[in-house]
Amino acid sequence: MATVAVGVDVVDVARFALALRRRPRMAERLFTSRERHDTQDRPERLAARFAAKEAVLKALGAGLGDASLRHIEVQRTPSGAPLIVLHAEAHDLATSRGVATLHVSLSHTATTATAFVVASSETSRAG
Repeated sequence: MATVAVGVDVVDVARFALALRRRPRMAERLFTSRERHDTQDRPERLAARFAAKEAVLKALGAGLGDASLRHIEVQRTPSGAPLIVLHAEAHDLATSRGVATLHVSLSHTATTATAFVVASSETSRAG
């Protein structure tokens, strides 16, 4: 397995929470029902997942609009660790870039949410 790219994103929790309050349907447009359930709609947890979605796009060499953010889903493993699951065009985008696996790390405080994503391929890029 070889690293293809990395992506990182940081979100200001207060600004994100304000945007969610001003646009009540925003959470539905950005997150799956599973993500909203897993986070209990807590702004700092949603902000970390939004940062993860942005970091995934960066790791894929893409930008907003290249894949629906709802098609980049942050799930939890049984241990509670975050896991990226791609659907539809997000999956196709990763495949076209040679990305087989996305590894993610999330962190948040009351003020800042951060995500770091490593995209890897099945084959070595050495040569």
